[in-house]
Amino acid sequence: MTNRNEVLLRWQTDEATVRARLAAPGVTPPQDLKASSGIEFLQRIFNGELPSPPIGETLGFVPIAAEPGRVVFQGTPDKRHYNPLGGVHGGYFCTLLDSALGCAIHSTLPKGVGYTTLELKVNLIRSLSDEVGPVRAEGKTIHVGSRVGIAEAIITDVDGKRYAHATTTCLIFPLP
Repeated sequence: MTNRNEVLLRWQTDEATVRARLAAPGVTPPQDLKASSGIEFLQRIFNGELPSPPIGETLGFVPIAAEPGRVVFQGTPDKRHYNPLGGVHGGYFCTLLDSALGCAIHSTLPKGVGYTTLELKVNLIRSLSDEVGPVRAEGKTIHVGSRVGIAEAIITDVDGKRYAHATTTCLIFPLP
């Protein structure tokens, strides 16, 4: 088995393992959101204790890993994600990246604290197609303070080829 095939098999196994644990899509009740730190909240989603985010089902991506300051999502673009010109729509890139960026920041927040995206900057490096196979968006925090969080993320394929890079600025606030 080549290195590429080993990575592809690992990614496919990771995705199948996560999908088997995820609960049905839905919106988390506010009391459950407020009861956990950011990393606890994400782990509860990963473990199927809380609903999985509906956007993941819509666009076919799942959370793969989370630790404080770092989150990874994986998806496999297909023709449902195409724009009229025959490539994956930029919105797919943006949504996958925004999920990784926001959750990386969320993973560092204490109980009772939330965030929202203030600014999202995306650089598309090359196009995606249904022939690329699975891609991962890895988000990492750059700075998280009491009012503002900054993170960056990159989309890569199993060969490590880069498809997009993004940065975000998020507002941090106490949950109502």
